[in-house]
Amino acid sequence: MSRITPPAPRRPRLLQILFNLRREEVGPVLIAGLFFFCVLTALMLLRPVRDALGMERGIESIRWLFIGTALVTLAVNPLYGWLVSHLRRLQFIGATYGFFVLSLVSFWVLLMFAPGAVGQRSGQLFYVWFSVFNLFVTMVFWALLTDRFTSDQGKRLFALISMGGTLGAIFGPWLTSQLAEPLGTPNLLLVAGGFLLLALAMAWLLVRVAPDRADTDTSDATAGFAGEAERIGGSTWAGLRAVFRSRYLTGIAGYILLMTVLVTFVYFTRLQMITAMADSMDARTALLGNIDMWTQVAVLVLQLTLTGKIITRFGLGVALAILPVATALGFIGLAIYGSFVVLILLEAANRAVQRGITRPAREALFTVVSREEKYKAKAFVDTFMYRAGDVIGAQTEGALGRLGLAIDGLASVVMPLALAWVALGLWLGRAQAQRVKPPPASAAPAASKGAHDDPGQSVVHATASPAQAVSCRLPRR
Repeated sequence: MSRITPPAPRRPRLLQILFNLRREEVGPVLIAGLFFFCVLTALMLLRPVRDALGMERGIESIRWLFIGTALVTLAVNPLYGWLVSHLRRLQFIGATYGFFVLSLVSFWVLLMFAPGAVGQRSGQLFYVWFSVFNLFVTMVFWALLTDRFTSDQGKRLFALISMGGTLGAIFGPWLTSQLAEPLGTPNLLLVAGGFLLLALAMAWLLVRVAPDRADTDTSDATAGFAGEAERIGGSTWAGLRAVFRSRYLTGIAGYILLMTVLVTFVYFTRLQMITAMADSMDARTALLGNIDMWTQVAVLVLQLTLTGKIITRFGLGVALAILPVATALGFIGLAIYGSFVVLILLEAANRAVQRGITRPAREALFTVVSREEKYKAKAFVDTFMYRAGDVIGAQTEGALGRLGLAIDGLASVVMPLALAWVALGLWLGRAQAQRVKPPPASAAPAASKGAHDDPGQSVVHATASPAQAVSCRLPRR
């Protein structure tokens, strides 16, 4: 009787070794990365101009602009909630991006045909508009990703996908420097609008390449399967109510609030030092652009080397706790030395950790909530709560300055906030892990069968046919 030789185990592929990326995930990840590249290119084309225009009437005016931005964001949320309730997914994504493209065209018309009407007031209007635009276009991107990828995939792949956005954040300022002189500043608005249209095309392609399937990894057992042709439905105000009814969503909102308060402290400290160093708008724009570019290079290095490994090895809680620790240490260094170089290092480290580690981990928190919460509650948390933190941080920093408490006083406020921020991040990591559904017991034989091929793959990957694999590997949550 001949002896049966068991099949040799497959060697891990290069992509899986380097990026923990499986072959069937390459297409969706590339599309999502291109999507984020287009979004961040559009944003970073315009961001230095936004900051420079906002400083035209002094730093105190920016504090009031933050209040206006928060109020506008709060007013826009019900409209967005209505769109989510009444339109299909690609329709409300298209409506959101289309609105901002039309807004860019309107600003272009104003700059081209009525340049005399452009002044400090219109610059402030652009500042508020851009601040709302910045949050909504990125929020829609991440909401769609949490709707297409599982919790496990979010932990493994969101940092890799974020590299597309980082490359866009590097490419945007470079493109501005190359096109500003030959095309003129007004035409850069049309270039940014073109990238938004490309982003919308990537959203359509991502939905087509990664169709829905039934939920397998979230605790929301009551949420039924909804195809692309179906509307999410529900109340316009469902997102706001969900945030205050769910401890988990309230925790995410609190984490974002603390993060934006402390980041705003860094932001205003930077503006004050830049105002002292550069008098003209052009000089400030150039300095801000250089800071942005080198910060994005640091973000790219983190995403390429550490982020995915930190999240998969230590969990979301540790990944979420790194930013408050880094921010607290940076403020201690700033209080001791107080130089512009230390401030730039603090801001670069803060942004690098925030975008390279914290953002992918924070977005993975939303992979375990219902679809309605992904689009409605996430919109409220990622826009209004974000801007509310800006307002609190701006007013607190201004009050401390009026009391004569400079960097030392700011550092004394940062320390207790950072401790609460760390504790909340660790709690959210544990809460997210508890919400992930274990595979059902009946699926155990199938899981054992596929274990020799790829121990990390889920049951659906081991048993699905090639035609089913695409729809199974990227869930609607």
